Amino acid sequence: MKRRGWREVFATLSAALLLAQLAAASPGVSRRTDAGRKPSTEADWSKAVVESMLKRYPTAESLKGWGYAKSLYLYGEYLVYLRTKDRRYLDHIKAWVDLHVDEQGNINRPINALDYMLPGNLLLILYKETGQQKYKLAANHIRHTFDKYPRTKDGGFWHADTPSRQWQLWADGVFMSLPFLVRYGQMFGDSAYANDEATKQLLIYASHLSDPKTGLLFHAYDESGAQTWADPATHHSHYFWCRAIGWFAMTLVEVLEILPKDHPSRPRLVALVRQLTKAFADFQDKKTGLWYQVVDRGDADGNWLETSSSSMYSYAVWMAVKRGYVDKKYRGVALEGYRGVMSKLSVGADGLTNLSDICEGTNVGDLAYYFARKRNVNDFHGIGAFLIMNEQLRASERGGNAPPLSWSLAAR
Repeated sequence: MKRRGWREVFATLSAALLLAQLAAASPGVSRRTDAGRKPSTEADWSKAVVESMLKRYPTAESLKGWGYAKSLYLYGEYLVYLRTKDRRYLDHIKAWVDLHVDEQGNINRPINALDYMLPGNLLLILYKETGQQKYKLAANHIRHTFDKYPRTKDGGFWHADTPSRQWQLWADGVFMSLPFLVRYGQMFGDSAYANDEATKQLLIYASHLSDPKTGLLFHAYDESGAQTWADPATHHSHYFWCRAIGWFAMTLVEVLEILPKDHPSRPRLVALVRQLTKAFADFQDKKTGLWYQVVDRGDADGNWLETSSSSMYSYAVWMAVKRGYVDKKYRGVALEGYRGVMSKLSVGADGLTNLSDICEGTNVGDLAYYFARKRNVNDFHGIGAFLIMNEQLRASERGGNAPPLSWSLAAR
C-alpha cells in the first residue's frame, strides 16, 4: 500500500473531525459513532449548508434583489434539490423568482448588464419544473437582450451597458451570460445561434485576457484604453484575480457539457480548459490545496487564500478530468482543492454551518485593492460555488450520482 504524506493524513484527520462536528449539529445526520470508527452516516455537507442558509434567509423577501450572487446560490440549491428531491428547496427558488417576475414574464429590473442575465438559469429551471409560461417569457426577454447588446469592435459583449463599463470585457461576465444562453438554445431550439455565440464570446474574451506566460487570465480588458487599470499597449488589466478566472473556467465546463461533439470551436475550448488546468496546478498552494486572492502572488504580504475561487477551480479541474479533457494526474489537484475548501467550513454554536474567507464583490483594481477586499463568511459567491463543487465531488468520492450538468435536456 502506498504510504500517505503528512499533508494527506492531516487533511483526513481534519475532515473527520469536522464531519463529526457537523454530524452533531446538522439536521438529517446520524449522531451515533462506534469506538475507533468513522460516524455511521457521514454528514451531507450540501444539505447542511442549504438548511443553514434557509434558516438565515427563510423567505424570498429576506433575499431580495435580482442579482447574480444570490442566483448563483439558488442555482446551487437547485442542484441539491435534484439529488434530494426536497420540495422546500425548489419552492424557495420559485418564491424568489416570483418576487421579480410577473404573470406576463416582465422582470422588475432592466437587463442592462451581463450580471443580470445569470438569474435566467432559474427561469429555465422553473419552466422545466412547472411549465408556467411566465418563466419562458422572461427567459425570452433575456435571450433577445443579446440581439442588440453592445459589443466591442471584434464582437465581445460589454460587461455592462453603462458609461462606467462601456468597451470592457471582464472574465467574470462569461459565466453571467453564456451558460444561460446555451441552455436556452438547448431547451427552445435556438442552439444554432446560442452555441456559435457562446463559443465566439469565450474565444474573444480569451484572446484579450489570456496570459501565455502563466496560463492564467487577466481580470479585464478595456478596448478604449480609457480605464486607469488598462495597460497602455494591451489594454488589459495587470493582475490575475482569482474569482474572475474561476468564473471563466466554470463557463468552459458548462458550455462544453452542452456543445455538440462536432462543433468546430470545441477543440479550442478544450485547449483553454487544458491551459487553465495546468495553471491551476502550477499555482495551487501546496500546504492547503487552496488558491490565493491574486493567484500568482502567493508570497506577497497581504495576499490571502480565497474560498469561492478554490471551489470553482476544484470543480472545473474535477470535471475536466471526469470528461477526459485533461490527464488523470490532475485529479489530485481537484481533491486537494476540495479538502482545502472543506477546511474553511465549520459549525457555529447555533448549529449552522459557516463558510469563511470568501471575497466580497470585486471590481477591477490594483494589487492593494485586491488584497484589501473583505473576507466574508457565508457570502453568496462562496456558498453558490461550494454547492456546485460539492454536488460533483461528494458524489464521485462516495460513488453516488452527481446531478446532470445538462439538466435542461429534460425540458418540457
